[in-house]
Amino acid sequence: MIEFIKKLFGTPQPSEKKPRKNKKVEISASLSETLKYLQNEFNSSSDFVKREFEIDKTKAAIINMDGLINKEILATSVMNPIRKHGPIGCQTPCEKYVYIRDNVLSTADQTEIKTYEEVIKFMTAGFAMLALDGCDTILAIGIQGFSVRGIAEPPNEVMQRESKEGFVEALRINSTMIRRRIRSPKLKFETMTLGSVTKTDIYLCYLLDTSSEFLVDEMRKRLKNIEINGVLAAGYVSEFLEENRNVSLFSSVGVSERPDTVCAKILEGRVAVLIDGTPSVIIAPFLFTEYFQSLDDYTTKPYFATLTRWLKYLSFFIAALLPGFYVSTGTFNPELLPNQLINKISIAVATTPFSLMFEAFLIHLIYEIMREAGLRLPKPLGHAISIVGGLVIGQTAVSSGLIGGPTLMVVALTALASYVIPNLYEPIAILRLVFIFVGGIMGTWGIMLLFSAVLVDICTKTNFGIPYASPISPFSWFGMRDVFIRSGFRTLAKRVNPVQNMPGSKI
Repeated sequence: MIEFIKKLFGTPQPSEKKPRKNKKVEISASLSETLKYLQNEFNSSSDFVKREFEIDKTKAAIINMDGLINKEILATSVMNPIRKHGPIGCQTPCEKYVYIRDNVLSTADQTEIKTYEEVIKFMTAGFAMLALDGCDTILAIGIQGFSVRGIAEPPNEVMQRESKEGFVEALRINSTMIRRRIRSPKLKFETMTLGSVTKTDIYLCYLLDTSSEFLVDEMRKRLKNIEINGVLAAGYVSEFLEENRNVSLFSSVGVSERPDTVCAKILEGRVAVLIDGTPSVIIAPFLFTEYFQSLDDYTTKPYFATLTRWLKYLSFFIAALLPGFYVSTGTFNPELLPNQLINKISIAVATTPFSLMFEAFLIHLIYEIMREAGLRLPKPLGHAISIVGGLVIGQTAVSSGLIGGPTLMVVALTALASYVIPNLYEPIAILRLVFIFVGGIMGTWGIMLLFSAVLVDICTKTNFGIPYASPISPFSWFGMRDVFIRSGFRTLAKRVNPVQNMPGSKI
């Protein structure tokens, strides 16, 4: 019976971890065997294309994946030069292969391949394969032609005075945008592959002699230890790069879609991870104070940047703590509020069927449902969500006596403040619900206790040997010049980044 229940609910049985098999199979000199092997691997897929012909009485074939290559370049730079060249004069197929590679083809991106695993990897990346019968080497020709989204400003990171360029899904284009901004030979891109099925290409990007050797080695080690079937977004990888990835609400790995932001972090000694197929670039390590910084802070005067930074910190506390404090003071400590406000709250509570805690919970849940609907609905229907929200929650709910006006005002202010720091929205959304529950059960002392626990979590969190709360904890006077205030560039240019003090740093 127990065994039946285990099989029914899929209880995992302990098993030894099998080592990975080495699938590198050398290419056969026979063209027919090569084509048969690739057809079996792709299982006669409809986008598997082969074209057989002869080169000076030697059988040859062009193999590619339909939709990933530029057919015009294939015809003008590969097929036409081969067919119009005439007799080659070489005897063996390998000699003909070398002659075609060096004297006939006009493409610049060429790679020699010796194994079938590399053939499949290059074919699915938009390369065309030139194979000759009797030669055990295949020439991969880079003629990629798949469609790519145009470069535009990322909608999630809008800046007023900065560049309007954002990363796209193509890996090469993203690395080019970084290289164009950092024109130094010390900028390094290391190629790696993640995903046992997707075989996704990634770039490990860092600045030599600026990034810590310990950071680069640790990042390289963590990436190589990732075992996953597929990588389709940055979130598939970022979780593996954190030390306490399943405990804290806050992430010590940053994500950005702006090349100027990524370049600024690289110049500070950080390491970036570019993933093919996604415009989001991972930045590590990432500090808590960087959530309140943006590139616009460095394009305005220091006094105005300091003001906006204080507004961001204030918005964080309002978004996370205001609903909890409202519930706790209204339930347990009404003497802390002005008499007129207490009268309004008491009247609202008396005319509604729910308690303050339940009201706050209910409105926040409705707001999150509306937010999710607004994100998922087609754009033409987005205005309907705002109309429904304004009528149903704003007017009808209050006039019908289901929700109190003061509670609705608190929730509206909280929602507005949470969008001042969009990258912190996920932890803020969870924290304010927890604060509402704790405030309704334990009062103000429970709020203070939970807030202390959040501070302890932030101050004790580390990644790659860097404290998450630095330079606040551990405290550094020099580092504080770009935390609560934004100093001038004469001071910021002399700044020593915490990442550069890591073990193995050359600075």
